[in-house]
Amino acid sequence: MKVFLDITCSIIGLIILSPIIALTAILVRIKLGSPIIFKQQRPGLNGKPFFVYKFRTMTNERSENGELLPDHIRLTKFGRFLRKLSLDELPQLFNVLKGDISLVGPRPLLMEYLDLYTPEQARRHAVRPGITGWAQVNGRNAITWEEKFELDVWYVDNRTFWLDLKILFLTVLKVFKSEGINQAENITMEKFTGTDGVHK
Repeated sequence: MKVFLDITCSIIGLIILSPIIALTAILVRIKLGSPIIFKQQRPGLNGKPFFVYKFRTMTNERSENGELLPDHIRLTKFGRFLRKLSLDELPQLFNVLKGDISLVGPRPLLMEYLDLYTPEQARRHAVRPGITGWAQVNGRNAITWEEKFELDVWYVDNRTFWLDLKILFLTVLKVFKSEGINQAENITMEKFTGTDGVHK
């Protein structure tokens, strides 16, 4: 049922949202330039790497040393708008069709975090990651990493078809209310550096 839900909803979503996806792509090209799609390797099911797709929300501005400037400098007003409405996430529907991710599951984070998880936190990779998840509808970026991982593991242990439907419904409400986009005054969540210095 979960696979059926993923494939059906992603195909329907791509068809219905195709005008919005096309318009967003054109605006990203005009306002931020190329590439239109931000591609980054993330850990999937059992930590297996895959490339996640998103619309770009930041410029490529660099310092005199050639290093990318901090996120809060590179994130434009247009980028903030895309994030507020979660329009930057739309290309991930193609990831769902490819089988990289599910509609619902723990969010795919950075590859560098894999060695920082405790054994309990690492269980979030026992299921396919998702575009949205239990942690996203219970705080998103407004909660701590530890709280987020606890919610992810809770989902792994309690996932059902009906829970997925509930999460999808709550996600739509969150997007309309623009809740939990940023953590306090930070652009995004601060990087995870491990829990109390304890690693896997």
